[in-house]
Amino acid sequence: MFRLIPKEEKFFDMFVHMAENAHESSKLLKALMGPDADVPNLAESIKALEHKGDRMTHDLFVKLNRTFVVPIDREDIYRLSSCIDDVIDLIESVARRMVLFKVGRASEPAQQLAHLLTRSTSEVVAAVSELKNGLTVMEHCIEINRLEDEADHIYHLALGQLFDEEKDPISLIKWKEIYETLETSLDKCEDVANVIESIVLKNA
Repeated sequence: MFRLIPKEEKFFDMFVHMAENAHESSKLLKALMGPDADVPNLAESIKALEHKGDRMTHDLFVKLNRTFVVPIDREDIYRLSSCIDDVIDLIESVARRMVLFKVGRASEPAQQLAHLLTRSTSEVVAAVSELKNGLTVMEHCIEINRLEDEADHIYHLALGQLFDEEKDPISLIKWKEIYETLETSLDKCEDVANVIESIVLKNA
C-alpha cells in the first residue's frame, strides 16, 4: 500500500469527475446499442457529454499551468487526463458512426463490446477514485486489462464473422469501422490503467 501526499488535491477530484463523465457516456452508448433505441437522441446526449469532457480537460490544463506544486508529476497529470478524454472522444465517435452509417439495429458483437466498455469505464472510475489513497488501485487496473483482453477476443471473432457472412461491401466497411472504434475505446481504457499503474509505482 502507498499513499500520495498531494500539495493540491483538487486534481484528484477533477480526475474523478472526468472518469465519471466517461462512464456516463459509456452507459448511454450501451443504451444506444440496445433494441428499439432512440439512436439520434442518445448520440446527441453523448455528444453533449463529450463537449463537457473537453471543458473539464481544458480546466484541468489551465489549473495545471497555474499550480506551482502539484501532487504527482505534471507529465502524469497530463497523460491521465488526456487518456480519459480520449475514451470519451472514442465513445462519441462510435455513436456518431451509428447515426451517420444508418446501420439499423446494433449487432450482437457491438452490444457485447459496448457492455464491456461500460464495465471498463466503471473500473476506471473506481481506480481513479482510489488513486489518492492507493488502497485497491491495482485491482481495478488488473480488471481493466482483463476486460480489454475479453473485448479483443470478441472483436476478432466479430471481424471473422463479418468477413464470412456479410455480402454487402458497404455494410462490411461500416461495421468494421464501428467494431474497430469500439475496440479502440477499450484499448484507451487500458491506457488509462497503464498510466495509473505508472503513477502508483512512482509513488510506492
